[in-house]
Amino acid sequence: MRLIPFVSALLLCATAAQAAPSTPTARLDHILLWGRGIDQTTAVMAVKLGFQVRPGHDPGGVANRYIRLADSSFIELLGITRPNPAFDPGMKEDQQALKGAPGSRTFGFRTSSLDTIHRSLVALHYAVTPFFSGPDSAKPGWRLFAFDRAPLSSNTFFIDYAKGYAPDQLDPGNADDYRVTREHPNGARELSSIWLVSADADADRRQLERMGFGHAVPARLPAVGARGFCVPVGPTALLLLQPDGEGLARQTMANGGPRVLGVSFGVADLGRAQRWVERGYERTLTTYRGLSGESFLAPTERDLGLSIEFHAIERGQSSCAGGQAS
Repeated sequence: MRLIPFVSALLLCATAAQAAPSTPTARLDHILLWGRGIDQTTAVMAVKLGFQVRPGHDPGGVANRYIRLADSSFIELLGITRPNPAFDPGMKEDQQALKGAPGSRTFGFRTSSLDTIHRSLVALHYAVTPFFSGPDSAKPGWRLFAFDRAPLSSNTFFIDYAKGYAPDQLDPGNADDYRVTREHPNGARELSSIWLVSADADADRRQLERMGFGHAVPARLPAVGARGFCVPVGPTALLLLQPDGEGLARQTMANGGPRVLGVSFGVADLGRAQRWVERGYERTLTTYRGLSGESFLAPTERDLGLSIEFHAIERGQSSCAGGQAS
């Protein structure tokens, strides 16, 4: 999937009822991660972190590649491949904010209630865009809408996929290919949370609640010096954070402003993932008890412009059950 036709600002969440909104059926789908170059970012993801990276396309000087997970979530890697690339408005805004450095400012929600959510956001007077679709009308693909004015501190969009859509395979009916492309040497199985950082986490929380994503619980992430809220989004969680003393959150805000601060992945074997990342970065890493259980943080800030957390998968736990991390 290639998210080319974005409108100037992309941003978050939705509701299924105007008068008394209830949390819509949705989950976090993916982030758009810009690197210094597509090959450099691919090497970091594959060699240092142990992900399998799938090929994408390069139609206008912005190449993309994918890291796809067994829970159907993914990361879309983006990199500029020539001078004066053909940016869509969302890409241009991201690049202006990132100033050419690596990082992420945009993420997506996936929902099968796309039309209902769009109507409810219009009724709530959010500046939503029309629908965009791809790859073309003759094939199964995706539909999405975004925002002309971002309600949150980072950009977002809502997307749905047609049945049978599988952009990383020539034969969508080949179950073995589908399975193999979602197996990773580091054992990553699922996207569990996306972390946003801003100067006012409560402002984001209020917007999300108005849009239908309530049930926020207080959260602290001492590993990055942040506090705020954990908001459940189906089986996933959106963390709304602000700096809490010294640490990575404060450094990120000082150096680049609001953005995606980190992403958390559940792995089948935490020890294996830790050993892989320790070899990749040639340093010893320590684990801690995070919001999703026993976790460690990969030192990816310089390479990727955000943090990547790996945690052991704990079945039967709700997405924000961890509450305050220690």
